[in-house]
Amino acid sequence: MVKSLLETTKPGITKLVTITSALGFVLSAVEHTWTLGSLAIAAIGSSIGVAMTAAGANSLNQAIERDRDAVMQRTAKRPLPESRVTARQVVTLGIVLSVIGTALLWWVNGPAPAVLAAACILVYVFAYTPMKLLTPASTLVGTIPGAIPPMIGWSAAAGGGFESALSLGALSLYALMTVWQVPHFFAIAWMYRDDYARGGFCVLPTRERGELRTVRAIVVWTILLAPATIAPGFLVKNLGLPYVGVAALTYLGFLWLVVKLARTKDRASARKVFFASIAHLPLLIIAMVGEALVRVWLARG
Repeated sequence: MVKSLLETTKPGITKLVTITSALGFVLSAVEHTWTLGSLAIAAIGSSIGVAMTAAGANSLNQAIERDRDAVMQRTAKRPLPESRVTARQVVTLGIVLSVIGTALLWWVNGPAPAVLAAACILVYVFAYTPMKLLTPASTLVGTIPGAIPPMIGWSAAAGGGFESALSLGALSLYALMTVWQVPHFFAIAWMYRDDYARGGFCVLPTRERGELRTVRAIVVWTILLAPATIAPGFLVKNLGLPYVGVAALTYLGFLWLVVKLARTKDRASARKVFFASIAHLPLLIIAMVGEALVRVWLARG
């Protein structure tokens, strides 16, 4: 049962959220002077708190969508559709993780990280989840809880104040995560549009002329991804041309696959765009963290 309950937290998504939060933490932390102990406490508190709140929100989402998950091939093997756990157990887990994670962030890292994490939970569970049944605009709402985690990490490493979460560096990471999510999700929705239709979800590919409209949306948001990808190189203190170079190259590779999808409009091309989006973000994260740490090492060496 423990394994099944863990599965309801969507470990893959929880891991990604924790990593993007850690990105914000690192880029903010290198701007400050730390003792080893205080850095460890802040980093561990932030990582555990974010992971718990993300896991809690995911469990609550699965509890709400359990009946729809049961009729979709992609999700029919989840613990709730297979009755490996009960809805009450999953809801309890989601609430406990959400409350403890938020409290931990407040206690260790300050009010801003806790409030931002609580906002992620509320938007994901009470806005995005029900909106998926009503309008394709839910995709844009869904980017909010996916884009906030870097701001949580950033403010957690800067004393926990709200002003730090609204710094240009933090906002540039928010913008990057917002724009990146849209073509990433639309590629998924393209591949599983029949499944989403069976589940009753109102995603763009299931609407009238949905395939064409989805391709157009992917193209538009990929164009917007160019400035969003490059911006941290100019707005984050310890980033510069090395990051911008990596960002430009990875973006051009992603753009090439999106152009191919626009021409072919087939599932194979959508699948390539999906996997390219998965590769694009980690490469950006590695480039950001790598350059920031090297710059700080050289400056202090």
